[in-house]
Amino acid sequence: MSVTPLSRGTNQPNHIPFYTPIGNETDIFESAYRNRLPLLIKGPTGCGKTRFIEHMAAKLGRPLYTVSCHDDLSAADLVGRHLIGANGTYWADGPLTQAIRHGGICYLDEIVEARKDTTVVLHALSDDRRILPVDRTGEILEAPPEFMLVVSYNPGYQNFSKGLKPSTRQRFVSLAFDFPQTAREIDIVVTESGVERDTAKRLVTLVQALRSTAEHDLEAAPGTRLIVCAARLIASGHDARAACRVAVIECLSDEPETVTALMEVVDAIFGD
Repeated sequence: MSVTPLSRGTNQPNHIPFYTPIGNETDIFESAYRNRLPLLIKGPTGCGKTRFIEHMAAKLGRPLYTVSCHDDLSAADLVGRHLIGANGTYWADGPLTQAIRHGGICYLDEIVEARKDTTVVLHALSDDRRILPVDRTGEILEAPPEFMLVVSYNPGYQNFSKGLKPSTRQRFVSLAFDFPQTAREIDIVVTESGVERDTAKRLVTLVQALRSTAEHDLEAAPGTRLIVCAARLIASGHDARAACRVAVIECLSDEPETVTALMEVVDAIFGD
């Protein structure tokens, strides 16, 4: 769990992370926040979901509590538990409880990775009640107006055993994300890395070519995040093809034959 803090003594964040809107997602987020509606964001890995949440939390001046969900995530991991310290047993709030107490935004990344019994704890928070029963302390916390619950997942990884139940999904306003259009993705790469625009164009050409074959040859399509990493290496003086190999290609497959085939695409784009 990570927390993005506020500047000391103010209600403004230290820094608003760069994010360029693709559609009306910033307006929808602000409306959901004002109307106390929970938000679900779905989209492929690396398309900007987490950056969008960080940007909006900073823009709204709220602390952000981010939880990366996994198979062993329990309700106690979110709500809190009793711990044993030097002076005996004490209660420690989980990130969800902290976000409620401090009027923050709680972001559960890849919610479908969490155990299904864990998501049940969200039900009373994500409807009109906006409460969190804390059974072990006997508290019933009422979420303040500033609190917001946001969850995300990648639909491409969904299967029968890992998916949101309708009883959970239908409690959220949903936003569908995808990779940016060409010109916007080039702008993102230039802004995030400082690389030359021509290089950014080639990187976007590369990732679009890889996405076109991802459905057949790769487990997942490469996200914008990967080419931003490659661009930063290139801007630091590394050879473009070497940067693409370590930051993009090797991240997509462990199969030597596949890596060799994907590097041929890199060579074709950065061959001159």
